[in-house]
Amino acid sequence: MRTLYYNGNLYTGDPENPAASAMAVEDGTIVWAGNDSEGNGPWKAESPGEGQGRKVDLKGRFVTPGFIDSHMHVVEYGKLLREVPLADYTCSLEQVCGRVKRFIDENQVPKGTWVCGRGWNQDYFQGEKRFVNCHDLDKVSRDHPIFLARACGHVVSVNSKAMELAGITRDTQQPADGCFQVDGRGEPLGIFEENAISMVKDVIPAPTEAMVKEYIVEAARTLNSFGITSVHTDDFLSLTGVDYEMVLKAYKELEEEGKLTIKIYEQSQLEDLTCLKEFVEKGYHTGVGSDYVKIGPLKIIGDGSLGARTAYLSQPYEDKRDTRGIAIYTQEQLDSMILYAHSHGMQVAVHAIGDGVMERVVLAYEKALKEFPRENHRHGIVHCQITTKALLEKIKEMSLHAYIQSIFLDYDSKIVESRVGTERAGETYQFKTLFHMGSASNGSDSPVETPNVMKGIQCAVTRASLDGVKTFLPEQALSVEEALASYTTMGARAAFEEDKKGMLKAGMAADFTVLSRDLTQTPPARLGQVLVEQTYVDGVCVYERQEPAF
Repeated sequence: MRTLYYNGNLYTGDPENPAASAMAVEDGTIVWAGNDSEGNGPWKAESPGEGQGRKVDLKGRFVTPGFIDSHMHVVEYGKLLREVPLADYTCSLEQVCGRVKRFIDENQVPKGTWVCGRGWNQDYFQGEKRFVNCHDLDKVSRDHPIFLARACGHVVSVNSKAMELAGITRDTQQPADGCFQVDGRGEPLGIFEENAISMVKDVIPAPTEAMVKEYIVEAARTLNSFGITSVHTDDFLSLTGVDYEMVLKAYKELEEEGKLTIKIYEQSQLEDLTCLKEFVEKGYHTGVGSDYVKIGPLKIIGDGSLGARTAYLSQPYEDKRDTRGIAIYTQEQLDSMILYAHSHGMQVAVHAIGDGVMERVVLAYEKALKEFPRENHRHGIVHCQITTKALLEKIKEMSLHAYIQSIFLDYDSKIVESRVGTERAGETYQFKTLFHMGSASNGSDSPVETPNVMKGIQCAVTRASLDGVKTFLPEQALSVEEALASYTTMGARAAFEEDKKGMLKAGMAADFTVLSRDLTQTPPARLGQVLVEQTYVDGVCVYERQEPAF
């Protein structure tokens, strides 16, 4: 049925028709966008009762293309929504432990059952700013195995019960490309970094496919409430005991059941070259799938996080001179995986926060492109935080895509100078520079940060933490229009879908978001307070804000 949306304030994202007041939708596709007077022409909907269509009054509200989060973890986010919520309980070690104990008590968690959560951040602790350890968590419970991930996901704290079940003792060998901390006597402290995390994570009972589907549905419902209609998501290695076939099956079944309310572009994380070859030989490669569930790039994790000091830098950390962080793969491993993916029709996206690992990634891309030249590869770097002038020049030269997360500025703006030094910090988080290179999209890395797009836009425009306390490199601020493009048109381009979504124009999917205020007329420091009123996917309203009951 044809629907005319009128009396609106439409940000179309279309440079040939940037603003409109009305649009017509038919069979999930936008068939026209223009002004209200033009709506009385060929795409006018008939009045109710005449059977030809309907009219929807937008009541002057601001409408944008549906938001695209170009890097997050849907399955992991959905699982987190059912676990111990720690993001808002991280003012102290005592508060973190108290929240875990309350979760156990309120949910009457049986003894022996794993208690998992995520979101603590030692930099926010009042008093002692250290990682949570097993001694802290043993005071919460010695009967429940406890597994708490730092906000970044690159460090995990567990209690003694969890280490007992995982068989971790003072005699356990340290793993490659990761470590677990020990005290002065050599006893494990319950703090696991990078690849060492799997030593405990792999012991946690695997969820069923039904549970994975529940995680996806719950995550999608929440994402829709933030105006998000599409996501580029890294799910394959998110959960212990869940392989990529189960993840893809869960997504496809939800699509067939009509329960998938977000469009998925899967950033396919595979552990090594052997797994990658198996994946490709099964017929999987970038672009395979439907408009709702599609294989995206090969995803590789190159290093850790800045907050945990595991991002791999070219020089030692300013506030911890004995480390440069952790590089997950050698240059040779990166070269082989990227070359194979590139030569077999796959896009590639590599998690690279530190400049040390970014240099390796850029070199690997350079080698692959030299051996198999390809113009429209759209390979990219996820996060792209600790850059240098030389790296930025290489990114531009090779037309690499930058997957930025402006919401990271809320926390990272307060630590980056202490982590890498003031001089080096001056070349980091170059969002405006990357955007004007022509290929930078925005996202949240949720559950690392909130998938609240309005807060991400505020950080992009103000270059400040959400509390306004710290502003970092204000010359790298995006305009409101650029920030919107980073969450819409550029997200579509990163998935080779710029002809299908990301703009409100004829021929595009009717994915759009209705907001409470015109973002271009909102004070920058209040952008995060703008509300999502409605979210539409293929012309179907999947979220509508409910007025509070009185």
